[in-house]
Amino acid sequence: MAALTPRGISFGRLEGNALRRAGLMGHDAAMAQQQHGAELTAASFLDRLTELADPAQVAQFARYFKTGSGEYGEGDTFIGVRMGTVFDLARASIGMPVGELEKLLESEIHEARAGALTIMNEEAKKKRTPDARRTDLFDLYLRRHDRINNWDLVDVACRYVIGAYVFEKPRDVLYELAKSPNLWQRRTAIVSTWYFIRAGQTDDAIAISELLLDDREDLIHKATGWMLRYLGDVDRARLIAFLDEHASTMPRTALRYSIEKFSPEERAHYLGLGRAKG
Repeated sequence: MAALTPRGISFGRLEGNALRRAGLMGHDAAMAQQQHGAELTAASFLDRLTELADPAQVAQFARYFKTGSGEYGEGDTFIGVRMGTVFDLARASIGMPVGELEKLLESEIHEARAGALTIMNEEAKKKRTPDARRTDLFDLYLRRHDRINNWDLVDVACRYVIGAYVFEKPRDVLYELAKSPNLWQRRTAIVSTWYFIRAGQTDDAIAISELLLDDREDLIHKATGWMLRYLGDVDRARLIAFLDEHASTMPRTALRYSIEKFSPEERAHYLGLGRAKG
């Protein structure tokens, strides 16, 4: 299973470990406790973020999230707030009105958008969250997907805001997203299947993985491999059947991610099949 940082915050195991190595994860529970009862507005959230900003961290964030010219995060703006601190602020802001969440999503500041999506994720996870609120969060995520424009922003929210929401509903929206020209919408499609896999339902993960086999984006290859690896925890035979059919042609990165828990001999076998894809 992909590691959660912390439990319920959706980063893939490799991505979460990389964040920690890069020094971008932080934790300040005392600070979060001080925020309880604070005004639940985008402006107040942004004020708190600004107070916690560390300009010395900005260059590191920018490198890690690929904000340079021609990179996938080109033009994204960071102010240097560690992600663990953003998560703490978000948990202290549960219940923020949808209109205020949308204002945070509209912010040019990456940490503000991450905060909004973490609030949405935390609420979508809670059993006591009203159905109407879940619908509002689902609609907001899809309506403002234009502001969910980096891998961490997708991963932090889609499994519960999208995946859990459609679990007992038609799942057509995931197939529409999987066919989108937008990288981040396609990532939402595959990562949202995590919720189904956890419940023992693997059909959609397999079907969407197949739709994405010819995708050119490395971040889609990583996400697909992550979901396939997780699927293997639930139904190893189905993962093996998928690999037997597709290992020779699937993207190398997706293949490597999907077989991480295999024995050295099994990994060598499937990597050998996939060598021609390189």
